[in-house]
Amino acid sequence: MNTDRTLDIAAAPYGHTRDTDYALAVLPWGATEPHNLHLPYLTDAILAHDIALDAAMIARERYGINVGVLPPVALGAQNPGQRDLKFCLHFRHSTQEAVLADIVRSLYHQGFRTLVIINGHGGNTFKSMIRDLAVELPDMLIASSEWFKVAPAKEFFECPGDHADELETSVMMHYHPELVDLSEAGPGHSRSFASEALRQGVAWIPRNWTAVTDDTGIGDPSAATAEKGARFAFAVAERYAALFRDLASGEPLYR
Repeated sequence: MNTDRTLDIAAAPYGHTRDTDYALAVLPWGATEPHNLHLPYLTDAILAHDIALDAAMIARERYGINVGVLPPVALGAQNPGQRDLKFCLHFRHSTQEAVLADIVRSLYHQGFRTLVIINGHGGNTFKSMIRDLAVELPDMLIASSEWFKVAPAKEFFECPGDHADELETSVMMHYHPELVDLSEAGPGHSRSFASEALRQGVAWIPRNWTAVTDDTGIGDPSAATAEKGARFAFAVAERYAALFRDLASGEPLYR
């Protein structure tokens, strides 16, 4: 989908944005980390940004609203073991919190009152940050979502996994086929917890990435295709566009 530069703030000149009325802002957020042996380090940030842009275009075409998609943030929180991987960068919760707060305060100063975070990295969690910002700025609405959970993956993919899997690989093949060489991919085999209680979710502990996977992937990407990625990305973007419409409507949040 070709995106209007007015909507893609990373590519937009001020001459395109200054007279545009934006209903809300969208913040794609990812990480900097290996994705198996065949996907870019910035996969999480790239895909969150591309999904957001498609959703913004659908929102404009269907609902007549402008959504400003901010440049993606690639500051991800990593599991133990991931920092052992070359160029995998871990950002503390406090660092992410400071970055988000500065972005929100800037937007608030400019008159924005709605921000949607589209998260592409499972290690990132924003709920406590958003609750704190709601105390400081009670009239600022901040919504957070993980794009890869917006539509049911099993309806689109044979064997969706967890990281650099069939889902992520397919969507990257759809948006950026030049960045994917599936012949380089590892099998994405992973090891689970020995404890049945941990497997059942009785408690949570972070997985040690180098103990869990040999190629950094979790989930077999071999069945990935650009066509599957296109169908899934469109389904997700449609749902985000409807969310943008609802949040921009001015209608009460509760009924």
